[in-house]
Amino acid sequence: MSLFEVAAILLAGIAAGTINTVVGSGTLITFPTLLAFGIPPVTANVSNTIGLVPGSVSGAIGYRRELAGQRSRILRLSLASLIGGTAGAVLLLVLPDDAFAAIVPALIVLGLVLVVCQPRISAWVAARHEATGGMPHHGTWWVWPGVLATGVYGGYFGAAQGVLLMAVLGTGIDDSLQRLNGVKNILAATVNAIAGLIFAVVADVDWWVVLIIGIGSVIGGQIGATVGRRLPPVGLRITIVVVGTVALAVFLLS
Repeated sequence: MSLFEVAAILLAGIAAGTINTVVGSGTLITFPTLLAFGIPPVTANVSNTIGLVPGSVSGAIGYRRELAGQRSRILRLSLASLIGGTAGAVLLLVLPDDAFAAIVPALIVLGLVLVVCQPRISAWVAARHEATGGMPHHGTWWVWPGVLATGVYGGYFGAAQGVLLMAVLGTGIDDSLQRLNGVKNILAATVNAIAGLIFAVVADVDWWVVLIIGIGSVIGGQIGATVGRRLPPVGLRITIVVVGTVALAVFLLS
């Protein structure tokens, strides 16, 4: 691996860690970077998942103030993320590589659509919070299975997992979006951690990539928890969409 490749992957890891903490679409930055350097898609995906675990933990620590008083909620929903992440990781390992090659473009497109629609989702969530009262502390009944389904998605690929989680949490739990964003970081970290553990044991992992992305994502997690909230949302979404479109092109042409 050349110094240029190391620097590019490190910067992608920093960007992904920042974006995952603030929005949740960092895989659309790191995944195409790894593909561009000739790393096979499945190896790139599993190495990326493991590498982003430290960044998810870093982002969750950065949101520790928002997590105060949410222990029971986090424990309950983390179980759903644990089960879902395990199922998604197993699906990635048992399905043939051809299935991954066929499914991932659709997942990238879904991720891009979610990123573009994120302002509308947030506005809908805010309006629902104003109109709804008296929700249970853990949210409506469908929050738990919704988090479970998002965990399956995240364990398999993970792009825009955070956007999906915020849509589920924001519409089903009556709490501030900043506090729910802290919960989102914990749940995403849980999915990445269990999937990463499974991949580390049985999958083909590029550990140099894991190390570089891990270092970058930890830095990015702290950036996202501090200055990341001040980034212009439109500029951030444009960056993600551009990189994600490149990812789709690289994936289809590789």
